[in-house]
Amino acid sequence: MAQHARREPEAAGSPGAKPVEAEQPEREVLTWERFGIATRELATEIARDGFEPNIVLAIARGGLTVAGALAYALAVKNCFAMNVEFYTSVEERLDVPVVLPPTLDVVDIRGMRVLIADDVADTGKTLELVRKEISEHVAEARTAVLYHKPWSIITPEYVWAHTERWINFPWSTQPPVVSVENRDA
Repeated sequence: MAQHARREPEAAGSPGAKPVEAEQPEREVLTWERFGIATRELATEIARDGFEPNIVLAIARGGLTVAGALAYALAVKNCFAMNVEFYTSVEERLDVPVVLPPTLDVVDIRGMRVLIADDVADTGKTLELVRKEISEHVAEARTAVLYHKPWSIITPEYVWAHTERWINFPWSTQPPVVSVENRDA
């Protein structure tokens, strides 16, 4: 299985990055344009490695866009999602990740080659939980992420970039367009 570290992340304030307020710590900034490039390069890496997944399994919510882009690029029509809550806000998380309903029906993935997709392997606990949940039911499971952090307990098979910074993803930097009072975030 291939593991590649091809590029350095783009810091906030560098050319092509969006401006960040001065009091914020330096952050990795991923734009929608860079997201398209990143997922295409990640899919190319997976294909070159010879891995042909039957299913792309997204870790919701951050992995949903990653999984969709990878599934299209790899010509995989079977996409599933597992809802896992871990982060509650910027740099704040639960003690352990928790699988939320609706849960994945393992009969749908039995004997399949599964690509688990997420936006980042930060602690690695979410990827570890998902892999553990499906491992006894699938023929093979591999992980793909846009970003990997050096302290992660999981080293994904496929990584687009490595960083130690907090990451501003284009889907999560703006506040919701609806009120979040009395709603699950």
